[in-house]
Order: sequence, then structure tokens, then C-alpha cells
Amino acid sequence: MRAFTYERADSVDAAISAAAPLPSETKFLAGGTNLLDLMKGDVERPVRIVDINRLPLAQIVELPGGGLRIGAMVRNSDAANNRLVRTRYPLLTQALLAGASPQLRNMASTGGNLLQRTRCYYFYDASFPACNKRNPGSGCAAREGLNRIHAIFGASDKCVATHPSDMAVALAALDATVEVRGPSGTRRIPMRDFHRLPGDTPQRDTNLEPGELITAVELPPSQFAAHSHYLKIRDRASYAFALVSVAAALDMQGPVVREARIALGGVAHKPWRVERAEQMLAGRRLDSAAIAAAANAAVEGAVPLADNAFKVKLARAAIGEALETAGAMS
Repeated sequence: MRAFTYERADSVDAAISAAAPLPSETKFLAGGTNLLDLMKGDVERPVRIVDINRLPLAQIVELPGGGLRIGAMVRNSDAANNRLVRTRYPLLTQALLAGASPQLRNMASTGGNLLQRTRCYYFYDASFPACNKRNPGSGCAAREGLNRIHAIFGASDKCVATHPSDMAVALAALDATVEVRGPSGTRRIPMRDFHRLPGDTPQRDTNLEPGELITAVELPPSQFAAHSHYLKIRDRASYAFALVSVAAALDMQGPVVREARIALGGVAHKPWRVERAEQMLAGRRLDSAAIAAAANAAVEGAVPLADNAFKVKLARAAIGEALETAGAMS
């Protein structure tokens, strides 16, 4: 771990001011469940750490109209067990409980969860020089190396990594908005635009600007509580990242789908919304034919690598199971 300076902030403005002199070389510290590991591995090398654990961002507040505001410092376990989250957004509760271990969920924050870095073997191991995410311009060892866990959608020649968050997949399906504050003030980023595809700049995981701090996540009123399901398929039953995950949410009128939301995890550099599949379900009876058509449409355009072609079939099957389960709930 490299040497760094440490500062504890007591307000959002103080945190932003502390980061202002060196915004690109400053990291905000909440639970530290990912950041500290990366620093120990010499992957992240901040020169300044700003501790934000004292900031008043740990509340879950009901919004006018039925939405919900989740502060950036709300711990994952608290969000998962909050009464309003459980009743109005059970998809989010399911996704949060599918992530990590109880001990890590007690530490991990809402904002920090969104900022998790990829779990690509080559990114995490600094002894591999070829990682464009860690060393831009050095190459991507995963493209010709071990790529079983890597992307089948949205990858580029520069990077084939996937985003690891379960929470982010549910938030993408629920059309959440991320509120951030920085030197230029407050802005709101739709969840679908918060994370980036790798393109030519895989070192940038999100559209946050240097020095910006996540302050909250806001959820709009939802009609999906009665018919939603988060399905996570992984190599072992707990404490493992998704090979493929599915956040499926349906607004049903009897057996007919009025509106659908489907987002995938474990398959791209960001939560992967499959809007064509959503559109195919709208207005249709949720039967086996409709589910199969949507699942097939969802995996169109997949570009598997040498070791992960199985993800295409796995994603198709997982979407089908998640939709069937969501449709049967009440």
C-alpha cells in the first residue's frame, strides 16, 4: 500500500472541499470493502483519503408520490431490511441479500456499492502488466487469457470486464437516479447512464467527474412490487459474484403484462438493460411462448469469448426462470 494523507469530513461540503486540490487522486472512504483491498494490492493508489463516515447521508426517506430516497451512506444490510424497501422494492432487497456476506453487507454503503471495480483476474493482480483498466494502453490480457467470467455484451478491444454489483442491476431495472455533488454543484444521473461501457477508456467505470461524491439514490414510485424477482447464478451458493444475474420486474393486469423491466448482471461492463425484450412482453399474456421470445431477444447480439460462450445459454435460461417466477408472485 502506498503512503497517503487522511482527512475526516463532517459535512458534504467539507468532503468536496477536501478532495478539490487533487480530485483525480483522492478517494472517498465509506465502508472500504472494495477500496482497501485494491489499495493493498497496489491497484488503487490514491494520495489522499477523505473519510465520509460522519456525513449525514444514512437515512432512507419517503418521497412525495411514493418514491424513496436512499442516502449514500446507508449500509447494504440496513437498506435490504428497511420496511419501505422490502414492501415497495422487494427486487432491491433480494439483490442486496444476494451480494457478498452478512459481515460485508453490514459495512458496505449504497454509494460504495455502485463504485465497485471489476473482479477481472488481470485487473486485480498487479503482476500482470497488460490491463487497460489499470494501465491504459497496456493491452487486455483477458481477451486471450482466462475469460470465463467476462463480458458477452458491450465489450471492446480494450476491455472485456464485467461490473460485479448485484444492487446496481436491481437499480437499473427500477429506473433509479443517482444524485451526486461536486465542485460544480449537484446533478442527477439516471442509473442507465451512471456506469460506462469500456470503449476506448476502460479505466473510467462511471460518468462521475473527479471530485464528485454520491449523496443519494432515488427510486421512482413502482408498480412492480407484486411481480419481481432477482435471480443470481454463481459458482457457489454464497459470497460469489454472478456468472449471470437477472432482475425481472413486471406490472401485471391479470395474466397480461402491462409493463416489464429486465436487467442483467455478470454479462457487461455495466448493468445490462434488455429493452427489446421488455417491449416484446408489454401487452402480451405471460405464457411460455412470450417468455421464450423475450429470453431469446435478450441474448441477441451477444459476443462470447473463448471460455464464456456458456453465458449465452445460461442468460437465456435465467431470464426465462426469473420471468416465470416474477409472473407467478403476488
